[in-house]
Amino acid sequence: MARIAGRFGRVEPRASARAYLLGLLSKAERKNCWQLAEQAGHVRPGPMQRLLRYARWDADAVRDDLRAYAVAHLGADGAVLIVDETGFVKKGRSSAGVQRQYTGTAGRIENAQVGVFLALATSRGRALIDRMLYLPEHSWSDDPERRHAAGIPETVQFRTKPRLAWEMIAAALDAGVQAPWVTGDEAYGQDPRLRAALEARGTGYVMAVACSTRVRINHGRTLVRADTVAGRLPATAWQRHSAGNGAKGPRHYDWAWIHIGTGEHRHLLIRRNRTTGELAFYLCWSPTTVALAELVRVAGVRWSVEECFQAAKGQVGLDHYQVRHWTSWHRHITLAMLALAFLTALAADAAPKRPTDPHRPARSNEQISLTVPEIRHLLTAVFGPPAMTAAMLLQWSTWRRRHQATARHSHYRRRSFGKRAG
Repeated sequence: MARIAGRFGRVEPRASARAYLLGLLSKAERKNCWQLAEQAGHVRPGPMQRLLRYARWDADAVRDDLRAYAVAHLGADGAVLIVDETGFVKKGRSSAGVQRQYTGTAGRIENAQVGVFLALATSRGRALIDRMLYLPEHSWSDDPERRHAAGIPETVQFRTKPRLAWEMIAAALDAGVQAPWVTGDEAYGQDPRLRAALEARGTGYVMAVACSTRVRINHGRTLVRADTVAGRLPATAWQRHSAGNGAKGPRHYDWAWIHIGTGEHRHLLIRRNRTTGELAFYLCWSPTTVALAELVRVAGVRWSVEECFQAAKGQVGLDHYQVRHWTSWHRHITLAMLALAFLTALAADAAPKRPTDPHRPARSNEQISLTVPEIRHLLTAVFGPPAMTAAMLLQWSTWRRRHQATARHSHYRRRSFGKRAG
């Protein structure tokens, strides 16, 4: 709070922000304004709702503080910036940016919002450091009335997801984040403008692409599909490397790489599953010569953003919000990211100073390092909620049931009017 307190000009929103963050770190079942207000001992959710919607503070400025905090605690050589997106399934059509669209969260097309995120991953840990809500082109960008109702600023226009990713990457690099690598999945690797922007900035990348991607081999003379290249490689071209540790230990795959184009530092990297034979492809570029093992390391780091999403949603309520406004979405998401970065920083600072030997089997009586869930569990015991009197519990029960009755009545009226109109 000392880092971000100056972003709040008045005492009330500053106190609400602290209570909000403590609520996100708490054991509350759902991390929406109702439950966070009850967790904080408030008599109404008003202060929390005002914090997200009407209070004067700049979520982007707090994002800058969050990014600096993450770098200060997690910064290390070989840092990687990861771009990815995650979905937030929603009902109705009023939430900013919501429409029926594919989201990996549900694994299918759903009515959802999609946020594009930037993560920082190092040997000390990983954290989400930036976010942008994707605004669909036709259903939102060209609908002034709908935009106004959702509080979308006039300056916000349609931008593709790779474009949003580049803006966050550029902002991080401009802020002094020392990350020589960027990685992302096919949605970002397939975009030539994003790759070109990274090259112009002198930032290396290992970006996943589709098997149908065409690359130039033979010093740029022959254009061929990536999967065709893989099929022509001799057995001696494949090397076994670990893509990092997973839940069940080192993740070993077979890897091959070949020069593409005319530059020395441009490669097609191919990963082969040792059990199923399934292939994955990456376009790689680096400003200097690197070893295959380094490209493999960067490719293997990409999965850690999924770990960030899982922790953010499961531990600090990234997807628990019940807001529709553009500003409210960015404020909740930013505070949730800050709460996760705080837990990650504590875990990094508590980790053993000497790296463990991956080849030495752990003893049965050795304890693992502190994890984000364990740290949150300990914090909730220290910063427990204030004692709730029976009268306050009943008061909250009455408030919730009245609010729910009003919402149900409004829903029934809308349905009734809809049937009459039909």
